Amino acid sequence: MDWSIMIIRAMEFKDFNDCKALLEMMEDDKFVFPYKHELERKFEEMLQWFITVKLGITTRPIPPQMVDNRKIDLLSLYMIVKRDGGYRSVTNDNLWPVIAKDMGYEYKDGEYMRIIYAMYLDILVYYYRFKDVQEKAHDKERMKEREPSPKSCHGRSASAEAVKDVVAMDHYALYAGNDWEGAWNMHKRRRKFDFKEARKAVDEANKSVLMFAAKRN
Repeated sequence: MDWSIMIIRAMEFKDFNDCKALLEMMEDDKFVFPYKHELERKFEEMLQWFITVKLGITTRPIPPQMVDNRKIDLLSLYMIVKRDGGYRSVTNDNLWPVIAKDMGYEYKDGEYMRIIYAMYLDILVYYYRFKDVQEKAHDKERMKEREPSPKSCHGRSASAEAVKDVVAMDHYALYAGNDWEGAWNMHKRRRKFDFKEARKAVDEANKSVLMFAAKRN
């Protein structure tokens, strides 16, 4: 038995630190690929606890589904958006149609992918980054306990400053630059997606095929 599989299967979620442990494990993209099947199930289990217990929301089915009842792989959505810089970066660059295509859907499903991410993953990412910054601030304070003035030059503790910063910052930008290995690592930074140009190219291709078929007939 693979020890990594045993560790993944043994994980339980009773506190957000348990969620943080799984998310930290997934920071290593090379680890995700060989254990994606196990992680996918555990990721959904984590979201089930986070949304229903931590947030108290009981009206969101996990996993969510498309209109045709196809299951949406939340782990893949999380990793793809992370690779492309996070929610705000993907939104600003109009990459949601590309995200949908990467997930195996159509360009027109991009807005639906954005809504699913916002409903299921956006707040999870914020909690994760907030917790990380908060813990680093506490560690910094403990290291300065023996110093004459443990507060900042403005009379505020390091943790208070960190909490203020993480609330004000564009926390999604923290994911910029993270590569996604193998088949997913197509681009470190994708250009802004032009949906109109993509639709035009598809229409022209369809028109060409129809004209060719008509000539043959």
